[in-house]
Amino acid sequence: MSDQELKTTLLTADHRALGARMVAFAGYSMPLQFPSGILEEHLWTRGHAGLFDVSHMGPAFLTLADRSGEASADHRAIAAVVETLVCGDIAGLKPGRLRYTLMLNEDGGIVDDLMVGRPAEPDRQGELFLVVNAGTKDADFAALSAAADGRASLRRADDRALIALQGPQAAEVMAAILPETSALDFMSFARIDFEGDILVVSRSGYTGEDGFEILVSARSVGSLGHRLLADERVAPVGLGARDSLRLEAALPLYGHDLDQTVSPIEAGLAFAVSKRRRKAGDFPGSARITRELADGAARLRVGLKVLEGAPAREGAAITREDGAVVGRVTSGGYAPSLAAPIAMGFVPPALATVGAPLKVVVRGKAQAAEVVAMPFVPHRYHR
Repeated sequence: MSDQELKTTLLTADHRALGARMVAFAGYSMPLQFPSGILEEHLWTRGHAGLFDVSHMGPAFLTLADRSGEASADHRAIAAVVETLVCGDIAGLKPGRLRYTLMLNEDGGIVDDLMVGRPAEPDRQGELFLVVNAGTKDADFAALSAAADGRASLRRADDRALIALQGPQAAEVMAAILPETSALDFMSFARIDFEGDILVVSRSGYTGEDGFEILVSARSVGSLGHRLLADERVAPVGLGARDSLRLEAALPLYGHDLDQTVSPIEAGLAFAVSKRRRKAGDFPGSARITRELADGAARLRVGLKVLEGAPAREGAAITREDGAVVGRVTSGGYAPSLAAPIAMGFVPPALATVGAPLKVVVRGKAQAAEVVAMPFVPHRYHR
């Protein structure tokens, strides 16, 4: 795809002005890194606050067509639409809360992983806030619209920017600009006034750090971005460091660690299959997932520390010590926080125990590795 065919975000001009190296990603022109480089951006986020443009993702609102005015009934009605596609308990969401869930196919494979939020305001019941992945958003939104079948309408928010502020100093930075964010804890969100505009702010992210994601209009994104970057604790961060941060946090990336052949149980995401939905068995692929919960899966996602040699990248073979191939790396690279190469991949359950010796094949050479506990770097969410 040529540069002319790539989509841009509301912040593309700002990225270029800051000297970003732009690359094609999910059909968008996105910043891979800024002049300080991926390593420095990664470590800055772990120590301070990194500002990311994630506008290529798919934010949207799903709203019930005919609301009764009774908050609980309206929420149950809109939840019923989404629950035909996902394995999470959306009906049980409390006002102002988000839930990580999985859209599944009939074979129990993962179509996408996404966030679903229930607004806090009584007059917004019967609405859900959604954020899906960039590469799957068109198909996801088509599936949601089909599931709604006139009962609800989907409103995409592609005309807005979605930015993320992540790191141990993110909360202090946000409180100075938006004091209301101090009341948010992990996986909660709220509508907050900013200079006469309404932002949708969630305390969430995909780095393993405390932080926020902010949906902001074209009118206000410039002002908000400039105020955030004016704080000496904040630096712009590109997709390169976002990937190394999420890898250290052992957070799976759709299209790499997750796809339509991988089940939630294989991926280590059994927590996303809620107890109520397990009991009811009323979600796509429930037969496979129920079987895997009872009997175990044929493969499991594991964390690997590469003990010698270069980082093992996606696609690298994972072998036993005798050279027999037992799996493939799905994400891998250098972990700046650990000063060591790490990876994730799928192996048979018998080889998925912490401490199991394995090898990864890099450029034709077998390198020693071992299974380690995930996450590689502890999560620091604000609970």
